Amino acid sequence: MIKVLISDKVDKTAIEIFEKAGIEVDYNPEITPEELLEVIKNYDGLVVRSRTKVTKEVIERAEKLKVIGRAGAGVDNIDIQAATLKGIIVMNTPGGNTISTAEHTMAMIMAVSRNIPQAHMSLIEGRWDRKKYAGRELYGKTLAVIGLGNVGKVVAQRAKAFGMKIIGYDPYISQELAQSLEIELLSLDEIWPKADYITVHTPLNDQTRNLINYDVLKKCKKGVYIINCARGGIVNEEDLVKAIDEGIVAGA
Repeated sequence: MIKVLISDKVDKTAIEIFEKAGIEVDYNPEITPEELLEVIKNYDGLVVRSRTKVTKEVIERAEKLKVIGRAGAGVDNIDIQAATLKGIIVMNTPGGNTISTAEHTMAMIMAVSRNIPQAHMSLIEGRWDRKKYAGRELYGKTLAVIGLGNVGKVVAQRAKAFGMKIIGYDPYISQELAQSLEIELLSLDEIWPKADYITVHTPLNDQTRNLINYDVLKKCKKGVYIINCARGGIVNEEDLVKAIDEGIVAGA
C-alpha cells in the first residue's frame, strides 16, 4: 500500500481524500526534524505546509519518496534541486489560498491605514483617542503591487474597488495583460517614489530576498506603507525598523 506522511497541520478533509483513494496516511503535524529524518524512508509521499523543512538531508534519507506536495503556493522550504536530482516530483497549490491571501492583504492595508491595532489598545486601556487614530482614506492613493501572479492580480482588483490607483511590477507580465487589468506596469525604480502603499506578492528566492531594503526605502515617498503577506525574507526587517524610526515609512 502507498503511504503518505502529512507533517504539518491540514484540514481533516485532506486525510479523508487520501484514505478514500486507498492510500495509508500518517498524520503527524508535530513531527520534529530529527524524527522526520528517521521515518521518511517509509513513505511514498510527503505533504507539508510551511513549518516542515524538506532539506537535502531529508531527501537523501527518502528511499521510496516519489512526490512532495506543498499545501500552499510557496516552495522555498523544499530543496527542489535535491528533489529533482533524485527524481522526486514537487507539487504545490498556487491557487488554493489566493482569495484568502488577497483578502488578508486588504485587511492589513485597512488596519495600517486606520491604526486599528493602536486604537484597539488605546480603547482597552480606557482611552478614547478618536482624533489621534483617525487614519487616512485609501481613495485616490497609489498602491504598488510587486508580483502580479494569482494573489497580486486579485489584490489589485479589490484595491480598485476602493478607488486606488494601481501600479505594478512583474517581469513575467506583458504590458498588454497589465493594461487589460488596468494596472500601470513600471520598473521598480519608477515604482518606489510613486507608491503610497507597497504590497509584495512574490516567492522568496535569490532575486527577491531583501528586495525591500534600506536603499529602496530611502527612494520611497515619505509616509509610505509596506504590506507583506508573502514571505518574511522579502522585506529586510532591520532596515524597515530603521526607516520607520526615520519617518520614511508610516506603517507596516
